Amino acid sequence: MKRNLRGFAAGVFLLLAMFAAEPASAQKQGGVLKIYFFDSPASVSIHEETTAAGQGPVMGVFNNLVMYKQDVPQSGLQSIVTDLASEWSWDEDKTHLTFRLREGIKWHDGKPFTAKDVQCTWDLLTGKSDEMVEPVM
Repeated sequence: MKRNLRGFAAGVFLLLAMFAAEPASAQKQGGVLKIYFFDSPASVSIHEETTAAGQGPVMGVFNNLVMYKQDVPQSGLQSIVTDLASEWSWDEDKTHLTFRLREGIKWHDGKPFTAKDVQCTWDLLTGKSDEMVEPVM
């Protein structure tokens, strides 16, 4: 019986404390978010770094032509949505994929994002380009 009374008293105390407490104030905007990370990536080039340590921190920095819906717990063909592409389509034989690029996309320096940029990335990924992309600092 004493145990029940102590639990009841503790519950009443917490309830009173909640009502007596001042309302929570809104969080301040701005500031710096610091997050611990287990490694120090050699670069921010997602084409040259192949580990989670290299790609994880910069995934929120770069866009893709398409991506998986972030609110769907399981990724699949039905959860692919557009990002830099506004739409995509396959040819009749499913051997040729065409992306229509979203208009008005600009790089950090204000230059427009074009099909040439997509081709450059594809060439880098497939080894058809000897061009080295300099990281932006």
